[in-house]
Amino acid sequence: MTSKYKDVYIASVGTVVGPYEHEGPLAKRFDKYYDDMYFGTDSLESAEVKLVNDSIDIALRKAKKEKSDIDLYIAGDLQNQIAASCYAAGKIERPFLGIYSACATNTEAMLLAANFIESKNCDNVLISVSSHNMVAEKQFRNPTEYGAPKPSTATFTATGGASSLLTNKKSKVRIESSTIGTPIDMNQTDPLDMGSVMAPAAAHTINRHLTDLGRTIDDYDLILTGDLGLYGKEILIDFMQDEYGIDISKKYNDCGVILYDLDNQKEVQAGGSGPVCSALVVYSDIIKKLEKKELKRVLYVATGALFNPTMVFQKENILSIAHAVSLESVE
Repeated sequence: MTSKYKDVYIASVGTVVGPYEHEGPLAKRFDKYYDDMYFGTDSLESAEVKLVNDSIDIALRKAKKEKSDIDLYIAGDLQNQIAASCYAAGKIERPFLGIYSACATNTEAMLLAANFIESKNCDNVLISVSSHNMVAEKQFRNPTEYGAPKPSTATFTATGGASSLLTNKKSKVRIESSTIGTPIDMNQTDPLDMGSVMAPAAAHTINRHLTDLGRTIDDYDLILTGDLGLYGKEILIDFMQDEYGIDISKKYNDCGVILYDLDNQKEVQAGGSGPVCSALVVYSDIIKKLEKKELKRVLYVATGALFNPTMVFQKENILSIAHAVSLESVE
């Protein structure tokens, strides 16, 4: 399902990261960082809530808005029952939609907000995503104290909070269109190889978006996925060529590869992941390039693996999904 929009703009963004992200190539572009994983709180879960709250404050301050100006708040994360988002919503005290698409949550939030604004049901919609490496590790894999080795295909859950304010008031960047993804089952079962799980979903959504709008890759300056990592990135390039006859190699990159210095930050292995990973790259880097007109139109396709640990233990297939938004520089 693909939609086009006339008056949906990005008014402001806020990004907050942990120590690993601040050691990466985008370090100077984030709004705030912490040099430990607790951020002055008593638990890792509370630390993630703090990341969300900080990013909200930054986004609202940049837009010169108060919480009372927000018509709707949309947010999601990886904690059980999206707890980080719920606690942040409790502090905002505005109408709230909690959502979950794993690492695809940010584009889901953006397209939902865009539809509320385009339909004139809202003027200002605030969205947030977050993830915390140590929270995700103990929830989805093993206790961090266990120190279990991982294969080279494993990705590293990013630690951060990212918020953006979407509005009907003209700004330098707008959401031009979006495509809602379809769950894809490619008989994948390895939770430590998310690139293989999610790449087919990205390919399906990219092709659907181009087909629905009658466009080609040449209509975009950049195709950006999140978060396939090193191996998933190569799989997507091959999949697009083999299945759809589309060569994206010259205009494509992945947020999981961009966020970290893969040559020197060996702990991140195949690259970054988590709901906040692609949001951090898009908000800190891509939107700035659109504002400066270094890029004119970007197709941002966030990918998510739809599973939980119980289903993995039961040897069920891991489903994947990808949602896309087209971001455009405003003349």
